[in-house]
Amino acid sequence: MTLWTAQEIAAATGGKAGGDFAADGVSIDSRSVAAGDLFIALQGPKFDGHQFVDAALAAGAAGVLVAQGPFAERRILVGDTQAALTALGCAARARSTARIIAVTGSVGKTGTKEALRLALASQGTTYASTGSLNNHWGVPLSLARMPREAAFGVFELGMNHQGELAALSPIARPHVAVITTIEPAHLGNFASIEAIADAKAEIFLGVEPGGAVVLNRDNPHYPRLAAAARRRDIGRIISFGEHGDAAIRLRDARLEPNASTVKASVLGQIVDYRIALPGRHWVMNSLAVLAAVKAVGADVETAAAALSRLAGIAGRGRRHRIALPGGTFDLIDESYNASPASMRAALAVLGAAELGTGGRRIAVLGTMLELGDQSAALHAALAEPLIANRVDLVFTAGDAMAHLRAALPAALRGAHAATAGELAGVLKRELRPGDVVTVKGSAGSRMGEIVRSLLAGEPAQPTSAAAE
Repeated sequence: MTLWTAQEIAAATGGKAGGDFAADGVSIDSRSVAAGDLFIALQGPKFDGHQFVDAALAAGAAGVLVAQGPFAERRILVGDTQAALTALGCAARARSTARIIAVTGSVGKTGTKEALRLALASQGTTYASTGSLNNHWGVPLSLARMPREAAFGVFELGMNHQGELAALSPIARPHVAVITTIEPAHLGNFASIEAIADAKAEIFLGVEPGGAVVLNRDNPHYPRLAAAARRRDIGRIISFGEHGDAAIRLRDARLEPNASTVKASVLGQIVDYRIALPGRHWVMNSLAVLAAVKAVGADVETAAAALSRLAGIAGRGRRHRIALPGGTFDLIDESYNASPASMRAALAVLGAAELGTGGRRIAVLGTMLELGDQSAALHAALAEPLIANRVDLVFTAGDAMAHLRAALPAALRGAHAATAGELAGVLKRELRPGDVVTVKGSAGSRMGEIVRSLLAGEPAQPTSAAAE
């Protein structure tokens, strides 16, 4: 089914169409344009998509949406391409009959979104945003890509400043808004963690009349969030957690090295299921998933059963077994992002991991960004979960991680380097068969470079890392 015709695009964006065409997809990156896509030439302070219009057309784009250049065949001319992208996303949302779920939270957004995609897929055509397309261009782009026939739509909404969700939620207009939890992520941009909770509560601004919100009953900010929802006249507040008053309540969980078995009460209905990924954080995410599934009227037991097929996400827990002379080691890729809460969750998974003969638990950690005045203390505080989870060796990258290094017992200190790139070579020389290695840090700390280096099997290179 055609996603957009040129006339529909022009009507949605207020643009002028040069001829007619039909687009099967929407792209803002000429490097990944697929045949049949609409290419939107966005402009930013460091880039201008208009420079790549010809390349997009040559790659098979059905048409392009531009704010400059000649008015010609296969072009739609608008005044502002970012505004046009937003308008196109709003038009997609307006025509859709899908039940829409929007997910935000300090941690667990992408994992919960992907679990919802899987949980709903067998119950109707389900569309979910890809990767972490969760900002002012990612949300409307994801909406614009939603198939006409979708029965369910799942979208991640992100923020690191006040006001961002207030802009995004009315575009997505969710029937169900999920807040996974409130933790000190992006704390450097807020006066307090309460201010973070208030900013997350902006997601309620777009909830459709008669809609619902899903909240973590175990989080200390639950009363604040619930009150904010009620002020928006949202009457359906579905809570999840271990708390005795949680509507979706964890009754039991058996945490295994590579999976978890869960018993939950869903509004009084007992549901037993297995999650194909390890870690207590995935157990809690699964409760939020079941709450959202219940809220959109889908079958909870079918959704729960699907979680046995949940796969690890690149940068967020995906596992790799990598060859070494004499054996292999296991890599847990958590390199996409990091906060104090997600660090603790990842270290708990590392602590439960099964080692090979002679193997060690190794944490390779990069700086957690946007923590403001509390950065030094929050980095140093990671020493406690590292010790509690029996981690044998800790490699660190970045200035802030020096505070953790100073807090660690000397026996746990691996190499430290200013950057991830400098650390990669010395790390590779230290690995041996049987090891389990977790790599984690904020996206800006570029810990993904270490993961790519390990996966590529490149020879270790001399670095300036200090292996004290």
